Amino acid sequence: MAPGRTTKRRRVSPPAEEDKGSKSARAAPIGDFHDQAAEWDLEQDYERRPRKVGKKDQERTRLPIKTDTGLQNVEEPEAVEDESDSFLGTDDDDEEMEDADSDDEEEVEEEKPKIPLKLQIIQAKEDLAKYATLINEDPEEHLSTLRAMAEMVDNASHVTIAKLAIAAQAAVYKDVIPGYRIRPLSDEDMSSKISKEVRKLRSFEQTLLSNYKRYIQKLGELTKPSKNGAQVDAGLKSIAINCACSLLLSVPHFNFRAELLKILVNRLARRQVDADFAKCRETMEEVFQRDQDGIVSLEAVRMLSKMMKAKEFRMHDSVLDTFLYLRLLSEFSAKASRDHIEREPEEENTFGKKPKQKREFRTKRERKVQKERKIVEKDMKEADALVSHEERDKNQAETLKLVFGIYFRILKLRIPALMGPVLEGLAKYAHLINQDFFGDLLEALKELIAHADHVEEQEGDDAEDSSNDDDDEPETTRDAHREALLCTVTAFALLEGQDASKAAGTLHLDLSFFIKHLYRSLYTLSINPDVEYNPDKSLRLPDPNAPEDAAIPRSRNKVNFQTPMVLLLRCLQSTLLSRAHGIAPPVRVGSFSKRLMTSSLQLPEKSAIATLSLMTQVAKHNARRISSLWHSEERKGDGVFNAYAADIEATNVFAGTVWEGELLRQHYCPQIRDAALDIEKMILTRK
Repeated sequence: MAPGRTTKRRRVSPPAEEDKGSKSARAAPIGDFHDQAAEWDLEQDYERRPRKVGKKDQERTRLPIKTDTGLQNVEEPEAVEDESDSFLGTDDDDEEMEDADSDDEEEVEEEKPKIPLKLQIIQAKEDLAKYATLINEDPEEHLSTLRAMAEMVDNASHVTIAKLAIAAQAAVYKDVIPGYRIRPLSDEDMSSKISKEVRKLRSFEQTLLSNYKRYIQKLGELTKPSKNGAQVDAGLKSIAINCACSLLLSVPHFNFRAELLKILVNRLARRQVDADFAKCRETMEEVFQRDQDGIVSLEAVRMLSKMMKAKEFRMHDSVLDTFLYLRLLSEFSAKASRDHIEREPEEENTFGKKPKQKREFRTKRERKVQKERKIVEKDMKEADALVSHEERDKNQAETLKLVFGIYFRILKLRIPALMGPVLEGLAKYAHLINQDFFGDLLEALKELIAHADHVEEQEGDDAEDSSNDDDDEPETTRDAHREALLCTVTAFALLEGQDASKAAGTLHLDLSFFIKHLYRSLYTLSINPDVEYNPDKSLRLPDPNAPEDAAIPRSRNKVNFQTPMVLLLRCLQSTLLSRAHGIAPPVRVGSFSKRLMTSSLQLPEKSAIATLSLMTQVAKHNARRISSLWHSEERKGDGVFNAYAADIEATNVFAGTVWEGELLRQHYCPQIRDAALDIEKMILTRK
């Protein structure tokens, strides 16, 4: 095309490599310009420029795909072409177009719709409900949805969605988990030929086990203490602890039980007492109560023992109280220590052989039926997973050894904050302690009583300082009276738990120290305002003048299972009525009777009734020996009665009279009046 024939006037600029020629063309005269324009090859440049092809005429390079509606062709994404008409466009125009495209993309990203949080939570609830419904309908078919529920925890946009997903998984696992423990497959099991049903069952079990393992690991990660500045939401951590406790109570037989126990033990290792701590402690107590075969209890006690030793017993005292819920009191009869167990020897005849049992005559057919019946019973027993008594006794013996090891180590270290729970445990399990430990244990108890008396003396001198310390650290308070009573109860329980024939011949325990201390403490306990106080069951009203933040927590007293009055009555019954260490001498019975009648004048109503009921039993068995205290004409002693003597023999009790009976018959409570009359009637009829 000749330049002269162009009808559209536009700016003409040569290619980039001909910039120098264009500059010379501008500077050249008009004649030279026409001469140079004749040499330009504009048609060739236009021919080389790429052309736009319509969608219909474009060549298809992809194969069609098969869909629900039929075969469809997939088109390639269109390439972004330069919309400029020719090479005549400048570089500045291209840069402006690129900037405009980038601005449009940013605007599109900013204009994405945002879903409100409330709608997200509702959608998450609907998804979780759909997944749970599918799994409950057919667990083997829809078990893969557990992975989708686990991903909702990791990819949750808000902590509320993560809480819902964790709680929903716990509920689903409690419904899906079978009633047996899944055994891991060995190489031989994998290579063996199995039927289709067995292969399907194995696939279901292994899939369930892998998802459950991943879920337990997630719970462990959420409940661990924060490290490296990464903090887990407190509510999410509480939900994870509650789920772990729920699974441990619902499916204690299933796999990864040790990981669930580890979560609880790690929380109990911290001294901070809150709702999570209380939940873990109550769950551990319930696990001990429900355990039938002793396997779960043994694992839990082993973990607790390891944790206590690692922390050097710097823990909350209520953790030791969980041992009192172990099922060892009535089901285990052998004596155990940290080293060995004393079992009852089997019955043997004089020749050292077991006696032969009389054989019943059976026909051949009866013997065959009996043999088949035994085989069936054996298979049924294995199918029901019944635990034998020998295995249970073995587990309980190992548990008892660990518990005694912890108790004796704390007694040796003399940790003040843990003395109460240890003494309570020893008082309950004293009948199971081996005789080899009696001497050392009694010496330790005597030292504890002496230390308790020393603490009691200091409380009178430094009352204000001790009250300030209690307000600052309520967990370190000690009840000296309670500890002394627990030591006395333990000392008597050591002897009462043994067989009378063995105790009389082999044991030579001197309990006079504990009896004297109990006699000296009767007056003090009778005027103690907390003699009937139990923080868990008492109806005592709160102090209206106390500040709101000064509420007494559950762990204020070291042990809250028995009131001081109950412990006192246990000690008195062992001292006056028990025949395990012989009949009490008349001086002891008379001294205790006189002091108990005096103490009942100051005791509260219920405690006074219990004390007088005990005195009725004493009068029933020892009426002749103490009748002179009620009838002066039968007095056998000379001198003056010393009511404040520290020693029982120094009181000269038979020189006095029980004048307290006259006051008790005028008491405002009719039950106390009747009890005082019953004692006098018992003395008259039995003397």
